[in-house]
Amino acid sequence: MDINQTIAKYSNQPITHQLLKSWLKGYKRPNDKINALKSEGILESIKKGFYIAGPKARSGRPENALLANHLLGPSYVSIDTALSYYGLIPERVYTITSMTTKASREFSTPIGLFTYVHLPLPYYSFGLNMVELSNEQFAIIATPEKALCDKIISTSGLILRSASYARNYLVNDLRMEEDALKEFNTKMMNGWLSDAPKRGSLQMIIKMINSL
Repeated sequence: MDINQTIAKYSNQPITHQLLKSWLKGYKRPNDKINALKSEGILESIKKGFYIAGPKARSGRPENALLANHLLGPSYVSIDTALSYYGLIPERVYTITSMTTKASREFSTPIGLFTYVHLPLPYYSFGLNMVELSNEQFAIIATPEKALCDKIISTSGLILRSASYARNYLVNDLRMEEDALKEFNTKMMNGWLSDAPKRGSLQMIIKMINSL
């Protein structure tokens, strides 16, 4: 199988520079071949050292959530991206937002903007799901409960001082449905509080949901 066919075979997965070099071990100048593959549209660069199959080779491409997990690790998809994925907010989301234990940063790529928000351990590790997206692609995405908590924590200046304020924020500002909120596992959310930033605001969210 030649390199074009190999890349096409990986259409639904991200491709690292290290993996490419292993495929090109017979070339004296593998970086020159990589540049040629990019020019030919066989390979597409997302960031330095990180690629996907190009338009001339691919039958599909990796889902954005899968790419987000690999662009910067450790990380998981959360906040508006996850809330939209679960159908909990009505807006279509264009930026792919993730949480990470590393410093906050963003990557502007040919396929979209990927942002990463810092969270401390151990809170970072709570409430994560491995989700099958499509075509045997898997990504780590926050549970609905964790995505909402992350939204509260990461929104600068947001302090929820009462359950009524929390309700106004969730129902009126985020336009979340009360019936959907009733399904949230508040017992699980309570278990995160001792390690969570903005503990008071999260307590108001839990109190509001429990009153529904």
